[in-house]
Amino acid sequence: MPSAPTRAPLAEAPGAPRPEPAPESPPSASAPAARAAPAWRRWAAPAGLLLAAVAAWWGLGDRLSFQALADNREALIAWRDAAPLRAGLVYIAIYAAAVAVSLPGALILTLTGGFLFGLFTGAALTAVAATLGATAIFLAARSAFGARLEAKLKGRGGFMARLRRGAETNQISVLLIMRLVPAVPFFLANLAPAFLGVRLRTYMWTTFVGILPGTAVYTWVGAGLGEVFDRGEAPELGIIFTWPILGPLAGLSLLAALPMILRALRPQTAAALEDAPQPAPQPETETKA
Repeated sequence: MPSAPTRAPLAEAPGAPRPEPAPESPPSASAPAARAAPAWRRWAAPAGLLLAAVAAWWGLGDRLSFQALADNREALIAWRDAAPLRAGLVYIAIYAAAVAVSLPGALILTLTGGFLFGLFTGAALTAVAATLGATAIFLAARSAFGARLEAKLKGRGGFMARLRRGAETNQISVLLIMRLVPAVPFFLANLAPAFLGVRLRTYMWTTFVGILPGTAVYTWVGAGLGEVFDRGEAPELGIIFTWPILGPLAGLSLLAALPMILRALRPQTAAALEDAPQPAPQPETETKA
């Protein structure tokens, strides 16, 4: 059965008035409030870390010491030998929690990792745990006031604007240098990236790579604590500030800063090439037939 022919749409007569579009309804006042995160959600993570910090200081403040490690070394070794995998996981959890609440015993925990697990395994476990703890601080700071502070930095000029642009342009170099230089406080290296719009993935891998050299140094010290305990001595914790250790760390920091240095020198090199005198064109010689 043949289908009925479709009718073409009627063309508007010239000069005919067109219907006015319906006015757009103004956005409701509740729309921004629905998009904004509630205040309790933004402050939940920092409040949780604060409560955990108070509890940790109350329960572990006097136990994270070199003397406590020396007094309990045999019990710790027996605990590790009973279940090595469980011991490694518990060590990661305790270390990550200590870093997340900024407990001052992280150095003693690093020595403990070297004492219990050796240089390579201890350094790997410590680097993973420190990265997890630092990530918890990063997420809590960004959740509480990272977005607002980042918006304020975007709207400001002068030094703050130059600082933010420099951090964005040389983000990886800046993050690695903050981790490699021993003089930079660990809590500052954890908090500052949250206010500069650093991505979580970039923050995590630069933290892991950047803390590995210093972690390996103190883990190596911890791996030799058995002999130190037998002699009744204390470990040399200032070893990281000696030239045999500080020199390689300075070299790694310079290597991390190399892209930033080259990027800063590139405009000057281009300007120098533009200002250089150009050779005069040679006159063309006529070819004889």
